[in-house]
Amino acid sequence: MAAGFEFKPDERINEVHLAREVGTSRTPLREALNRLVAEGFLTYRTGQGFFCRSLDPESILNLYEARLAVECEGIRLASERAADADIAAVRKFLMEIEPAYHGSAEARVLVELDEEFHMKIIRLSANAELERMLSNLNARSRYVRWIDMEARRAITPADHLRIVEALVVRDSTSAMALMREHITRRQEEATEAARRAFSRLYVGDKFPSRTAIDGGPEPASQI
Repeated sequence: MAAGFEFKPDERINEVHLAREVGTSRTPLREALNRLVAEGFLTYRTGQGFFCRSLDPESILNLYEARLAVECEGIRLASERAADADIAAVRKFLMEIEPAYHGSAEARVLVELDEEFHMKIIRLSANAELERMLSNLNARSRYVRWIDMEARRAITPADHLRIVEALVVRDSTSAMALMREHITRRQEEATEAARRAFSRLYVGDKFPSRTAIDGGPEPASQI
C-alpha cells in the first residue's frame, strides 16, 4: 500500500482505520509501520504519527542519485568478480525479453523487466548489501517509473546490451560510464514523471494493482 501510494503523499496514516482494514491489532501494525519508516516508505513525526512519504521531484532525484552510486559501484565490482557464464546468462536474458520492448507489453511489465535486468547486474557484484539497497530503491521509485514508462516507453534494450557488452570484455570504465549515462537519462525523465504521478493520485487513477508492485494479492479496498 505504501509502495503504490494507496496513501496519498504526506497523508497522515489513520492507525485505527488501517488496523481494521488489514484485520490486525495495533501492536503488529505499529511494528510494520516502524519498519516502513526505517525502509523509507513512510515518515514519522513526533506527536503526530505516521505519514506517507512525499512524492515530488526532489525526493525522486534523491532516489536516483542513490541508485547511481549503488549501480556504478555494483557494475565496477561485477566486472572484476562475475564469472563469464553469469555474464553470458544476463546477455541471454536480454535477448529473450527484447520482443517485449517492440510489442504491446504493458508499462508495468516493462518496468519489471528493467528492474530484473538491473538486479541481475547488481548480483554479479557478489555484494549482498548493494543488492539489498537497490531492491529498496526500486520499490520506492516504482510508482513514478510506471507512470514514466506509460508516457514514454522510455527504455530501449540497446542501452542494456551496451552495458553487458562492456562487462563481457571486463571494461569497467566503459561499463560504469554507460550505466551512469543510462541512469542519468532516466533520472531526468523521472523527475518530470513525479509531477505527473502526483497529479494522477488526485484524480483517482492509482497503481494498477498490488500484484504489479510486490506480487501480493489485489487489495480488497483502499484507504
